[in-house]
Amino acid sequence: MWSTEYTAVTPLPRAAVWAALRGLHTAELTYDGADVFEPHGPFAVGSQLTVTPAGQGAFLSTIVELVENEVYADRTEFNGLTLFFRHTLADTEAGTSVTHRLEIDGEASDQVGPELGPQISGDFDDSMAKLFELAGAVASAPPAR
Repeated sequence: MWSTEYTAVTPLPRAAVWAALRGLHTAELTYDGADVFEPHGPFAVGSQLTVTPAGQGAFLSTIVELVENEVYADRTEFNGLTLFFRHTLADTEAGTSVTHRLEIDGEASDQVGPELGPQISGDFDDSMAKLFELAGAVASAPPAR
């Protein structure tokens, strides 16, 4: 197995970050260069999403873990590999900590992971910054009526 993770902290409340994360994965929110998510069912464990990374082909992913305001994880089967993505949110003295973890597992993961993993995770820092921008917009939006 190969894995990596990236953690960042924002002063924004966890609920705002969660709302942005959920909005991205339900296709309610987006930003330039974001992966495009097309949900096939409710935002719930077991539902599938078609994910299209910018400039790449689409793939099918399944939501495997979901705890409101705490964790979102999905799994993708790809050429004999399993790609597992998890976002974990936690309160800190400074605001909200978000950790984005990628695990690559499967027979060839020890050989493929060191090359494929950095290609996938190389933009985690930029993606996290964009997530926080969206969360800031969510936090400052007037309440829905």
